[in-house]
Amino acid sequence: MNYILVTGGVISGIGKGIIASSVGIILKSCGLHVTAIKIDPYINIDAGTFSPYEHGEVFVLDDGGEVDLDLGNYERFLDIRLTRDNNLTTGKIYQSVINKERRGDYLGKTVQVVPHITDAIQEWVMKQAKISVDDDGVEPQVCVIELGGTVGDIESMPFIEAFRQFQFKVKRENFCNIHVSLIPQPNTTGEQKTKPTQNSVRELRGLGLSPDLIMCRCSTPLETAVKEKISMFCHVEPSQVICVHDVSSLYKVPLLLEDQGVVSYLCQRLSLPIEVRPRKMLTKWKEMADRTARLLEPVSIALVGKYTKLSDSYTSVIKALEHSALIVNHKLEVKYIDSADLEAATQQDEPVKYHEAWQKLCSSHGVLVPGGFGVRGTEGKMHAIKWARKENKPFLGVCLGMQLAVCEFARNVLGWEDANSTEFNPESSHPVVIDMPEHNPGQMGGTMRLGKRRTMFKSNNSVMRKLYGDVEYVDERHRHRFEVNPELKHHFEEKGLQFVGQDVEGERMEIIELENHCYFVGVQYHPEFTSRPMKPSPPYFGLLLAAAGKLPSYLAKGCRLSPRDTYSDRSDSSSPETDLSDLKFLSLS
Repeated sequence: MNYILVTGGVISGIGKGIIASSVGIILKSCGLHVTAIKIDPYINIDAGTFSPYEHGEVFVLDDGGEVDLDLGNYERFLDIRLTRDNNLTTGKIYQSVINKERRGDYLGKTVQVVPHITDAIQEWVMKQAKISVDDDGVEPQVCVIELGGTVGDIESMPFIEAFRQFQFKVKRENFCNIHVSLIPQPNTTGEQKTKPTQNSVRELRGLGLSPDLIMCRCSTPLETAVKEKISMFCHVEPSQVICVHDVSSLYKVPLLLEDQGVVSYLCQRLSLPIEVRPRKMLTKWKEMADRTARLLEPVSIALVGKYTKLSDSYTSVIKALEHSALIVNHKLEVKYIDSADLEAATQQDEPVKYHEAWQKLCSSHGVLVPGGFGVRGTEGKMHAIKWARKENKPFLGVCLGMQLAVCEFARNVLGWEDANSTEFNPESSHPVVIDMPEHNPGQMGGTMRLGKRRTMFKSNNSVMRKLYGDVEYVDERHRHRFEVNPELKHHFEEKGLQFVGQDVEGERMEIIELENHCYFVGVQYHPEFTSRPMKPSPPYFGLLLAAAGKLPSYLAKGCRLSPRDTYSDRSDSSSPETDLSDLKFLSLS
């Protein structure tokens, strides 16, 4: 097993997750099996109780693990399936050590950070690195480990010490450190400054880790003189200083690393068993990255949510939209709308903000209401849903978005004026969305219906069934505490709101579709978590098709796109299921 540790310096949020994913994809393109581990130094057991404004979105895995959003990057880039144990936190480590101490596993010894915490970190990494993450069940050959935060943080010290010891335990020829640092470029002089990187590397070396590659994040390409200066002061060869400047598409980052010889260096440094063959996988990435920069025809989606001030709150949602827009050959424009701005209270208090929000909504080609928690802005979301329903605009509701679509339909079509979710009004005489048995209101973390669950299609004519490839069921990831009240189902279906997807027992409503509408769909699960760059999520794909005016022709052709409408040359197959090796981009000239 070969281990690649990715550390960060100067500031957090510098792009370690994308760089770790990019290193993984270029190694995977060489025929290696790659896995990834994200270490978060916070004391939380997992990311489940975070506010999206605190740490970005909570990413959900097949096994129900609520983890850091960087694991979403790993899954999307590498097309792998990770588990909750691929996200390691200080809380998890201390909890496991304390549990051992309570059981008497340490035989009366004083339990300390060194060696007990550091040993637990190393054991966790070595055990998890061997777990297969690919469909073929093969044990990984390379494990990319991203250490969150920055070098010098108090909370990350036990992890740094653990890996200082770890490099000797697994031998130097099996361990490599990539240090990601910032090269600021002040506007006053325009000069690229190396001092922060020098200080960061000095501190890292003082803690016992020497970087093999220094990846410099900068706004513009690194100047030769700057690269040589970093080389001299940071004790590495100039070829070990890698420039990762700002690019137009994240898909270009792996190509940036490949062009600077990162694969060649890692092969030599770790003696990797690289296959000598054409790098078809990376070629497809290049074609995809080039195509994203050439898309001209716009398609706009109004994202009506609660956490619109921070785009990281909806990372997977945005990625799912981008994947679908690329397939349908349109340039995506996301219009972020704070749902509270669509409400009457805002109209009275801040009329300008109110009218701007409605102008954004009315000028969009489609409407998306993603999941979320809390009562704030729910009335605004229902106003947006009502507008999309009445104006025949493409609409997709995810999780809470689906539940509010049911509430809106109950109020304005069934005439139940106080219809609501018991989450927001426990006294409603028409509780169309109710609490689930799994929900433990006294315990916040991990008490929802989480992870992969099966949804059975109940209709052969369902649009969603066709978009999924006319299958009998789908397995998607869930994260919710409330569900549509199944006892009221027949009232909705009599008026045209069909529950076309239900759980295996038929007790939980999973997918809704509105009859005689261009595209009005709600799903209880979160399809964005399984979307991939070349395998877009069908619900999002349907939304983009409808927004671009291509859904009727797509369905009429048996869910096949013509070559001019996509980058797939397999127009006789369903685009979302197109295999990576069979994709071929078309020239736009």
